Amino acid sequence: MTKLRLSVIGAGSWVSNSHLPVLAERGDVEFVGVCRTGADELVALKERWGFELASEHYPDVLVVQPDIVIVASPSAFHFEHAKAALLAGAHVLVEKPFTLNSQDAWELDSIASEVDRQIVVSFGYNFRPVVLGARALLDNHGGAGTLGVIESMSISMSSGTRALLSNTGSYPKASTESPPDSATWVDPALSGGGYGQAQLSHALGAALYLTGLRATEVYALMSAVGSGVELNDAIVVRYSGGAIGTVSGTSAHPGYWNERDLLHIRVVGSRAQLDVEFERDRAALHVDGETYEATLSESDGSYDCVGPPNALVELALGLPVINHAPAELGARTVEVLEAAYESVRTGMPVAVPYSGGQG
Repeated sequence: MTKLRLSVIGAGSWVSNSHLPVLAERGDVEFVGVCRTGADELVALKERWGFELASEHYPDVLVVQPDIVIVASPSAFHFEHAKAALLAGAHVLVEKPFTLNSQDAWELDSIASEVDRQIVVSFGYNFRPVVLGARALLDNHGGAGTLGVIESMSISMSSGTRALLSNTGSYPKASTESPPDSATWVDPALSGGGYGQAQLSHALGAALYLTGLRATEVYALMSAVGSGVELNDAIVVRYSGGAIGTVSGTSAHPGYWNERDLLHIRVVGSRAQLDVEFERDRAALHVDGETYEATLSESDGSYDCVGPPNALVELALGLPVINHAPAELGARTVEVLEAAYESVRTGMPVAVPYSGGQG
């Protein structure tokens, strides 16, 4: 069997502890090139996973003609690295946040189409049973129009990132052998922000995937509480079609709620209502006076990132699988976050620019 050649740009803590173990379990991926800063860390990665080439310079791991590339460098470099990987002929998994500005995000979507390659954004929730179950509820009761005209959407999330974003510790279940580099989270020049980029990108990825909504105007408040990046977010959004919504995010204290995210998405339309309660492993659709619930098991609403790397491989192999986290979805999440940070900077509502988007 021919194996897909893998290169990694930005092999930090999450790649080492999540993506590489997932891909190592497959029999159809060959670990070819790995890039990150730090000579000692590179040697350790090369030896542990059997990469043929290790370099601190990302072009080196693209000239070896990889079929698939993971881009998990600091967020500020996602656009540069993902664009280079696409132009090198690879299908690409990009960590969240997809990019830090929407123009770059839509450009990556356009380039992927031009070179006939897939981008998978690392929205792990979108491949979990809770989101797939919610999507199936909608599909089984009339498809995209099940909700009618969407009137409002509320997104509420709390997760254990307080120690990480305040630079006093790590995230839950992080490996002690490969701890995260705090600068990639708390230096705004690298991360683009705090809780919004680190966590609300996940929540928006799921919510906008289920609804297809696209923001048109955003107003936001954020609080840093002594950190270099914000720990808490309160965002109001107006969407195309007239829907309005809220997006709230809070950095929970370590150990709260058994290290699971508290995440709830509620969508109200003119005909029906959808509730997705991740911490309760519940997805429910109320339509025509009846409530239908997805069949879910315990922990089906918990987070893992097994889905995106597996999807990358299967899409690259040409298998008939669905990309639940495509580039255009990533771009729609970036539009909200980009406008939210600009709103905080100016103290004013911010219109979402549509130039370069797919409409």
